[in-house]
Amino acid sequence: MNKLEALKRHTIIVADTGDIDSIKELKPEDATTNPSLILKAMASGKYNYLLDDALVKVEKENLPSDMKVSYISDLLAVGIGKEILNIVPGRISTEVDARLSFDTQKTIRKAKELIDLYESYGVTKDRILIKIASTWEGIQAAKVLEAEGVNCNLTLLFSTAQAKACADAGVYLISPFVGRIMDWYKAKTGTTFTAENDPGVLSVKNIYNFYKSNNYKTVVMGASFRNVDEIIALTGCDRLTISPDLLKALSNMDGDIIPAIRDLNNTAITKTEITEPGFRWEHNQDAMAVEKLSEGIRAFAQDQEKLEKIIIEKLNSI
Repeated sequence: MNKLEALKRHTIIVADTGDIDSIKELKPEDATTNPSLILKAMASGKYNYLLDDALVKVEKENLPSDMKVSYISDLLAVGIGKEILNIVPGRISTEVDARLSFDTQKTIRKAKELIDLYESYGVTKDRILIKIASTWEGIQAAKVLEAEGVNCNLTLLFSTAQAKACADAGVYLISPFVGRIMDWYKAKTGTTFTAENDPGVLSVKNIYNFYKSNNYKTVVMGASFRNVDEIIALTGCDRLTISPDLLKALSNMDGDIIPAIRDLNNTAITKTEITEPGFRWEHNQDAMAVEKLSEGIRAFAQDQEKLEKIIIEKLNSI
């Protein structure tokens, strides 16, 4: 048995990629995408046909110029998601434009547009997770969507305030980030962390134990890994979303893995219903979480803009 096979015995594996070939090879249950992964996938040239199809569709529908770029971008994200769903048996996470992260109503509207696009291709909403940044506004949008039967993946999650607000909102799944937390502490302290004291690993363990000890139904999916040791240390977590490189590394390592994440008597998070002022204050007290959430939103927005630039150049060449 290799360690990827061993990991699959205890945790649902989710591929963090838009690369079809890697997904076919690694056979995950689910897959996640984001603007950065969509941009990378488009840059590979493997999805040029989707861009061509989107351009034809837009021209047929005779959309106003100011709507074309956004619509084509959505068509690409959904088109790639649909291709991935032809391979994985589970779900695809498709992200709402990061520039809407502080607008609840526009996030809800965009989520519904993505669901409608998927359904126009014959993909039912039970196979889709709408991915939203874990801002207060994003979490409130997810609360509304969940009540209407649209499941959400709350991403860019770094603080206990975000985790508590997501639990209160009844979101389907959260994606607490591991590697980006470790990156921040390593840069601030100069410390080289092991899996045992990795602050990203410890954060996910704490959130997981808090959820399970309080019977929250929200799925915990660790994300943003830097090495296989972080992954192995979170064996037993509900789900882990992992890049193809790290999935391949695990498949090349022999041996079993024993789950070590759950210790219901050891959680530093107190259960309290969190209000908007309480959320903003508690999140603000965590400098790492404030910086990494803002940085993540900016990075996704920048990659979305790069993708839109490619679309505009294509439109102008017609």
